[in-house]
Amino acid sequence: MPEQPFEQDRAIAGTGMGGAMDLAATEAETLERTPGGPLGTGPSELYPSAASGGRARSLWSDAWRDLRRNPVFLVSALVILFLVVISLWPSLIASGSPLKCDLAKAQEGSQPGAPFGYDGQGCNVYTRTVYGARTSVTVGVCATLGVALLGSVLGGLAGFFGGFWDSVLSRITDVFFAIPVVLGGLVLLSVVTSNTVWPVIGFMVLLGWPQISRIARGSVITAKQNDYVQAARALGASNSRILLRHIAPNAVAPVIVVATIALGTYIALEATLSYLGVGLKPPSVSWGIDISAASPYIRNAPHALLWPSGALALTVLAFIMLGDAVRDALDPKLR
Repeated sequence: MPEQPFEQDRAIAGTGMGGAMDLAATEAETLERTPGGPLGTGPSELYPSAASGGRARSLWSDAWRDLRRNPVFLVSALVILFLVVISLWPSLIASGSPLKCDLAKAQEGSQPGAPFGYDGQGCNVYTRTVYGARTSVTVGVCATLGVALLGSVLGGLAGFFGGFWDSVLSRITDVFFAIPVVLGGLVLLSVVTSNTVWPVIGFMVLLGWPQISRIARGSVITAKQNDYVQAARALGASNSRILLRHIAPNAVAPVIVVATIALGTYIALEATLSYLGVGLKPPSVSWGIDISAASPYIRNAPHALLWPSGALALTVLAFIMLGDAVRDALDPKLR
């Protein structure tokens, strides 16, 4: 065969068998420009966002895309949205006052104007069940925000700086973990005379922050070992910038998951404390108060117990399902 002249613009590409395959520069450029690329694995299929000229998808955009396709998330989100709406505007679906009672109608069943019947005091069970959602949602949301904020700040700082303060915080969280929640509520809330929700919320924040603190601490310790954090530190970034710009956005996902699941737990805890008589007290309207008041009449008027109990169970289940869906969407191991 005649000797081929040497061309300066030829590229050498190694093959899987250890040999060499010559590709002219023009052919290499053609392969790079091909939409599908070699064997159909071009940028348009490997990186759809890059082919369309958009930005690369982040963890949050991928999580939102997965959540929109998850029926569990959609159902739970609709239930929670409905609860939030009736909590803000209960008069949309319930007329009358939840405190208006008529002893002449005590323990009566379903009838026009009272589809859920009446309780032992002659109060409209339907109206009280609707208005009770406001208390439960308020306690759950405020307690979750307080716990997430306090636990994230303390745990994040302890995990980032470590040393003495990390050891002190770890021992403090061990002390709080040793306190039974219900027993602590019986002791601390029994001396409170206020009928508002704030003592109950404060108690939940006081005993709930250690769990979030440990989650945040572990996430920060894991995130600060990544290469991009070391690079930012080598470039002279301050501790506050590293913590807020590089670590916090990548360590907040586990905190969000745990807080979302804990929200339903706090709603159930408020009902438990109110049932035991140390949480909210009459004339406040709460599912726990209604369940406690209807317990003696469970044989004669079971409807007075079943409807607030069912509303409580549905609410807690919706928030737990929402938390599970968020966890699945934010967990990279499940992708």
